[in-house]
Amino acid sequence: MNLSAYAAVLTASGSTPTAAGYAATFLPLILVVVFFYFFIMRPQKKQEKKDAEMRDSLEIGDEVVTNGGIVGIVCQIKEDTVVIETGGDRSKIRIKKWAIAKNETIHDDQ
Repeated sequence: MNLSAYAAVLTASGSTPTAAGYAATFLPLILVVVFFYFFIMRPQKKQEKKDAEMRDSLEIGDEVVTNGGIVGIVCQIKEDTVVIETGGDRSKIRIKKWAIAKNETIHDDQ
């Protein structure tokens, strides 16, 4: 039933939409929002927090993998950048901390 037919039925019967009718209309929308929060947004925020904690706990000598797939050893840490040493020729690359995807070094305190 389309919207104009629904409006015609309401005006013909002389009744007006009630609060229960509005609640029934918005209930699916509310359920979708709750679904997105618990199954998409909340786990994503947990993962972002875990990744930020990993980046903040980097130490010199840790082996890291960047988002681009570059593997290297941390040799200098600054506020928002990290210098990693890659390859056999010991070339150094400065990258942003947010670009570090994984720390492959196992620490005793974990």
